[in-house]
Amino acid sequence: MSSSQIPDAIDCNPTWAVAHLFPSQGEWTESDFFALHANRMIELVDGNLEVLPMPTWLHQLIVDFLSDVVKQTVCSPSGGRVLQAPLPIRLFANHIREPDLMYFAPGSEPNDPRGYPTRVDLAMEVVSDGAEARRRDYEDKRRDYARAGIPEYWIVDPEDRRITVLTLESDAYRVHGEFVPGQIASGLLLPKLCVGVNEVMRLADPAN
Repeated sequence: MSSSQIPDAIDCNPTWAVAHLFPSQGEWTESDFFALHANRMIELVDGNLEVLPMPTWLHQLIVDFLSDVVKQTVCSPSGGRVLQAPLPIRLFANHIREPDLMYFAPGSEPNDPRGYPTRVDLAMEVVSDGAEARRRDYEDKRRDYARAGIPEYWIVDPEDRRITVLTLESDAYRVHGEFVPGQIASGLLLPKLCVGVNEVMRLADPAN
């Protein structure tokens, strides 16, 4: 839509005018997505933009803690890479997600380091507050990550005080384990990766 086509009712409002320069919901392409600059985390799902909630202090504490644990497990770049969002991952056509924490096994890194990955070997999501965020992590991303062939998906839920580990079988996830305080969360992809649920959930204490 050109500037001459912007309705008169919003022509005097630059913020609304800029919105009309972008594609309509359902019509976003990957090129449109990567051309967008924003200070919020945004994902692309079936041509629609999903604006993610801003992470809280607790959310980032948990992500940082998990990152340290996974990095200690991997030990060196030769054992793979561990990175945190923001980092867009092209799962498949018109689906771009940004897991909170990602492990890339050797060989999964993009050919061009200035580009974006298309494969993740382990994705972790820390569940944010709100029904929409819970649905996204437990349902939408479970479906999308399985379709993309991500071998393992961890859902870390500070509200339910639980870590769910999902492993891929064929084209769907099965629950490898639902770990609660007092237990040690583990998966199959990185046998030495062990996360104490107590240690994670302790970060939610007011002192932190």
